[in-house]
Amino acid sequence: MNHVTTKTPQFYITSPQNCPYLDGKIERKLFTALYGESSQELNDVLAMQGFRRSQKILYKPLCLKCSACLSVRVRVADFKLTTSQRRVVKRNFDLLTVEKPIIATQEQYTLFKNYVNTRHTDGGMTDMDEYEFSSMIEESNIQSKIIEYRRPNSDGTTELIGASLSDSTPEGLSMVYSFFSIADSNRSLGKFMVLDHILESVKENIPYVYLGYWVKGSNKMKYKSDYKPVEVFYKNEWVELTEDLEKSVDIDKGYDLPELSQKNSILPVIQLPRV
Repeated sequence: MNHVTTKTPQFYITSPQNCPYLDGKIERKLFTALYGESSQELNDVLAMQGFRRSQKILYKPLCLKCSACLSVRVRVADFKLTTSQRRVVKRNFDLLTVEKPIIATQEQYTLFKNYVNTRHTDGGMTDMDEYEFSSMIEESNIQSKIIEYRRPNSDGTTELIGASLSDSTPEGLSMVYSFFSIADSNRSLGKFMVLDHILESVKENIPYVYLGYWVKGSNKMKYKSDYKPVEVFYKNEWVELTEDLEKSVDIDKGYDLPELSQKNSILPVIQLPRV
């Protein structure tokens, strides 16, 4: 007897908790699991509607009294390097870029731990052990890859100084999670990895690079609007993030349930048992 997984995704809401980006705000998320033969299709459909992937979960904000988080993507065809971005690319011209399958390594984990223990000491990843790190990298049933950034040494070896876990969708590349060497701060590796994804997408005629969530009022997430032109998923459509739109985003108004449109064979049904 064979069990056939449904193409109607089951959605849930997380319990309220303190927002990691805005003081005094409470966050909650709408999420669904990526399992079964329709995982890639579901991921592609929901990514176009502002959802993000974490392992085998797709999620988006559903906060009661805040709508500061907006999914953001770079419109690759119209992207132009600024003078400062050109300098970042030039400083990293010596790096080797290596695309690898999603298999976690000890070298990656060591770099990751140094990164979170220095840059994100108040985050939830500081206690992540090797097994949990491997799960974050390897638990994907869609098209994913690790892009490593390696510095050549004089003895012919290379050293890992940056890595990005990225997904492929019909509309573009999605940067799921990136980490890098803090000791190489002069390279601006965080900026460079975003630029590298954009420039490679230009070569491959990939329309968009997805950068996660831009958060109005958060200095941590402000950088995502620097790669112009950027679009945000706002009021159920992708629109360019202009100064006027940025000012109009009301961070004290909560999200409504999203109006999920039907694409392909994915049914737009939302069921909301609370957890």
